[in-house]
Amino acid sequence: MHIKNSGRRSIWGTGVLGVFLMAASFTAAQTPSPALLVLEKSDNSLAIVDPANLQTVARVPAGPDPHEIVASPDGKLAYISNYGGSDSTLNTISVIDVAARKALPPINLGALRSAHGLAFAGGKLYFTAETNKAVGRYDPVTKSVDLVLGTGQDRTHMVAVSENLERIVTSNVSSGTISIIEQVSQTASGFLAPPAPERAGPTFVAGSPPPGGPSPGMGSPTGLPRKTWRVTNVAAGRGAEGFDVSPDGKEIWAANAQDATVTIIDVAGKRVTQTLPITVKGANRLKFTPDGKRVLISGLGAGADSNLVVLDTGTRKEVKGFNLGGGSAGILIVPDGSRGYIAVSGKDKVAVVDMKNLEVTGYVTTGRQPDGLAWVQ
Repeated sequence: MHIKNSGRRSIWGTGVLGVFLMAASFTAAQTPSPALLVLEKSDNSLAIVDPANLQTVARVPAGPDPHEIVASPDGKLAYISNYGGSDSTLNTISVIDVAARKALPPINLGALRSAHGLAFAGGKLYFTAETNKAVGRYDPVTKSVDLVLGTGQDRTHMVAVSENLERIVTSNVSSGTISIIEQVSQTASGFLAPPAPERAGPTFVAGSPPPGGPSPGMGSPTGLPRKTWRVTNVAAGRGAEGFDVSPDGKEIWAANAQDATVTIIDVAGKRVTQTLPITVKGANRLKFTPDGKRVLISGLGAGADSNLVVLDTGTRKEVKGFNLGGGSAGILIVPDGSRGYIAVSGKDKVAVVDMKNLEVTGYVTTGRQPDGLAWVQ
C-alpha cells in the first residue's frame, strides 16, 4: 500500500509539473505589449521583439520581398508591403495577426504593382505602387481598393497622410520630387482652395446642401462643388526618398540619398525654403521626434562616419552623429519620444537609442537585413 500511495503521489506530482510547464510555455508564447515589429528583408520574415529584454519571441512569414510595415491603431494587424522593385510583378500586401502570430491571406492589389510605402489613417491602408506611379488606398471593411491617385513621377516610394485625410505626401525617388496631394473642391470654372485646418462659421457635411439651399451654377445635383484631388510636385534633391511631415503639419523634410542633403519644404506655400548638407551617405530614412524638436536621419552609404545623425529643427544644425557599424535604414521613435529604434541593415541588428541622452543603450539581434519597423501596444 505504501508503495502504491507513493506511486500515486509521484504520478500526481508529474501531472502538476506538466501543467505548470505548459502554463509557463503558454505565458512565454504570448505576444508582448508593447512589441517591436522588425522586418527581416532577406529572410522574408517578421520578427516580434519584446522591447523589455530585446529578445525575439516569434517569427512569422512576411511574404516575398517585405520592405515596409505599418500596424493598425488597435495593434491587432500588421500590413507588410511586398515590393520587388519597380519592374516587379508583385502585387500583394501581406497581413499578419500580431496576437496569434500568424500570416493571414494577403491583399491582392490587382493591376497595382510594387507596393512600398505604407500608412494607416482613417481606418484605411494607404500604399504606394511604384510601377504605376501612384498612391492607392485599401478599405479593410469592404476588402477593396477604393482610391488610386497618380503622381506622374518615377518611383513613388514613401507615403504620409494628414490626420484630416485631406493631404497625402509621397516621395518620388528617381524624379527627385515630393508630391503634395490635396483634396480640393472643383467648380465649372476651376479649383477652389483646399479647406483650412480650422474653419470659422457653420459647417456642413459634404454631399448635403449648404445652409440656405444650393447655390446656382455650382455644377452638381446638390449644388456643392465636386471634391477632387490636386497634385503638386515639388523638386527636392537627387534620390529624395525618406521624408517626414513635421508634427505641426507646416514642413516636409526630405532626405536626398544621392546629394547628402535634406530639403525643407513649406507645406502651405509648396516651395523649398532651405537645403541642408548632412554627413550621412545614402540617406534613405528621416523621422521627426514627436515634439518636433529633432529629426533623425539614417543612411545605407558604405564607409560613412555616421550611419545616423540627429538634427535640431530650430537651429538646423547637427546635434550628434552615430556610427552604428553598418548601413542603416528603418527608424521608429516610440510615442512618448523616449527611445528610438534604428534598423542597422548592414549588420543584422536594431540599435536602441536613448533619445534624452542620445546614447545607444543596446541592440536587438535580428535576421538578415532588417529594415521596416513598427510599434504595437
